[in-house]
Amino acid sequence: MAKEYRRAITYGTFDLFHYGHLQLLRRISDLADELIVGVATDEFNTLKGKRSMITFEQRAEIVASLRMVHTVIPESNWEQKRDDIESHGVDLFVMGNDWNGKFDDLGDLCDVVYLPRTSDISSSEIRDAVHAFSPGEMERLQQSLKAISEVIRAFDE
Repeated sequence: MAKEYRRAITYGTFDLFHYGHLQLLRRISDLADELIVGVATDEFNTLKGKRSMITFEQRAEIVASLRMVHTVIPESNWEQKRDDIESHGVDLFVMGNDWNGKFDDLGDLCDVVYLPRTSDISSSEIRDAVHAFSPGEMERLQQSLKAISEVIRAFDE
């Protein structure tokens, strides 16, 4: 079956790469012969008020290793999307629907599509769970488990 588009592009941070990221990239690759992915640089994330847990180089390598991804480019600023679409001959721009309407101005260059996010997974949720177990929190959790264990042992005697 022929794909509807020749070349698609999407952008993201792709920090703590997870199943939702994979599903988005798969759905985009089902629409186009080639997939270009812009991965946000660490500097761009800083400008956006974000800090990645994984470096740009590592995130870019993870995304580039996927067989459905043909090209990975650094995303350094908001304004580059228009130039990227033109210079790479893109005919489909895709983002998750959490960005719905934000990039409609690119519609004069190519089709713009917003795909539904994969439910029940996000990098923010994973990051929050990881931060919940900081060294101090982990030590308090271990102390609590030890106390509970001692109480249980006292009842068993």
